Amino acid sequence: MKKMKKILLVFLVALSLNGFAQQKELVWHTDVNKAINISNQSGKPLFLFFTGSDWCGPCKRLTSSVFKQPEFSKWATKNLVLVELDFNIATRKKIQAARAGQATLSKKEQEMIELQQTLNVRGYPTGWFVKAEKVNGKINLTQIDKLGYVNGGANAWINLASQIINK
Repeated sequence: MKKMKKILLVFLVALSLNGFAQQKELVWHTDVNKAINISNQSGKPLFLFFTGSDWCGPCKRLTSSVFKQPEFSKWATKNLVLVELDFNIATRKKIQAARAGQATLSKKEQEMIELQQTLNVRGYPTGWFVKAEKVNGKINLTQIDKLGYVNGGANAWINLASQIINK
């Protein structure tokens, strides 16, 4: 009987590990250039998520009610290249210091600001679906549409997002 319990336990552990191994991990890129390359290779549009992850209440709500849900993960992995552009407290302070001549921004931070200005992002959370390519070192964007917080959770958000990217 002990041997049977051990075999059953080993079988259950192996089965659960197999289930975890089959789930694709959701990847949020922070390197826009890398994401553009992946988008161009895969043919998937980019979803640029402008957020203030540590200070923006609606951003936190969108992340927990949609982006951390398994149905979003499954859908997004098939349909999008995800990019998080996080204007957290530290980044915002550094940008302010740079504008005052007291700090220097990294290339990544400069690209974040350029994208924010190009897409006229005025509030958070804001998500833009775009097609992008890099030509002569410059990022060219074709805007599809934007989408922020949607009442109704992950499925409601996914339904609207699907309509946007299938236009």
